[in-house]
Amino acid sequence: MENERAVPLAERMRPQTLNDVVGQEKLVGSDGILRKIVDKKEPVSLIFWGAPGTGKTTLARIIAREMDADFIEISAVIAKKADVEDVIVRARQNWNLQIRTILFVDEIHRFNKAQQDAFLPHVESGLIILIGATTENPSFEVISPLLSRSRVVVLEPLTTENIREILQRAIKSEKAVKRVTPKALDLLVAMSGSDARTALGNLELALGMTEKVTPEIVEQAVGRRQPNYNKTGGEHSYHISAFIKSMRASDPTATLYYLARMVEAGEDPKFIARRMVIFASEDIGLAGNGALNLALSAFMSIERVGMPEGGIILSHVAAALAKAKKSRESYEAWAEAKNLAKQTAHLPVPLHLRNADTKLMGELGFGRSQSGEKQQWKPGFRMSNVSYLPDGIDPKTNFFAPESQQPHWKDPY
Repeated sequence: MENERAVPLAERMRPQTLNDVVGQEKLVGSDGILRKIVDKKEPVSLIFWGAPGTGKTTLARIIAREMDADFIEISAVIAKKADVEDVIVRARQNWNLQIRTILFVDEIHRFNKAQQDAFLPHVESGLIILIGATTENPSFEVISPLLSRSRVVVLEPLTTENIREILQRAIKSEKAVKRVTPKALDLLVAMSGSDARTALGNLELALGMTEKVTPEIVEQAVGRRQPNYNKTGGEHSYHISAFIKSMRASDPTATLYYLARMVEAGEDPKFIARRMVIFASEDIGLAGNGALNLALSAFMSIERVGMPEGGIILSHVAAALAKAKKSRESYEAWAEAKNLAKQTAHLPVPLHLRNADTKLMGELGFGRSQSGEKQQWKPGFRMSNVSYLPDGIDPKTNFFAPESQQPHWKDPY
């Protein structure tokens, strides 16, 4: 019993089957992808993307148990080359015994490109089934070849109802139903930050402090309220969406408010700066051709200055983008151009727009209109009575407003 109590409460309460999992219904429900993988015992590599405490490690262990596979767990934070080599040796031994090997790599985004490359041949051959866990966007942190050979599974943040159910299970398991007041339970849920591991850790700490857990005891145990934010999942996307929409609405106050919430919660400042770079072209565009350089300067400055001083730079540029005039003309024109290009990719480039690099090409009419007019190398030159679009596309096609209607950059200050 003493040894059992030495194991943290969060570990003791870890689900052992998919039916025990709280939350993630889209993944573990009757039609969930993980349920189907387990039922079919399908060997497939996975990348779990989700906030801390959403069940990435738990689900990996359950899959391995259900598949009767040898489960090997390493952390990219501390793993060395020798550790990976040991995994491969063990996997080859399992292969000879017709035993599957599931390698779980926690925080796989911490491995560099070369380290991630090392897994590719073994994933391709089926020697190992890789399950990577990351709190960061796999599109940016996991190499493309590995992504293409895996299924990305997004774990949603746990709801307050999920956290409450997990805590209630733990309280019952610890025979502490009468020890935790309803208001203390409410506070434990509110201060969890949607992280089941944090919630259970806080409960364990509070139970160890006193016989009767009240809100005051919870506050003493936890220290301070966790921000309602995580770097991935719901709150992450909600905050960045609110930030961008506030800039789009030209509301600098709301812009800086959501910026401050993200920065205070520990959001990666480069992520914020990257979104501002996109915003500068997508939402300001031709109304302010200097906005892109301003946003790019913010990104580069963050790399060089770092935080917390980088917050001043983010605030400066975010306010400028919010105050700037807006235009989506170039963004919408690009969408139209891509759509038209997909539909007409079979049409040849007109002869008069092709370079006459050889004598034969000149004789065939390359670089000349049907009237014999030759393309000239000087600014603004345009052949008369010809379309610069391929035959088959309406020559009157225009993605842009008339020149008189096009907006121009004006410094918001």
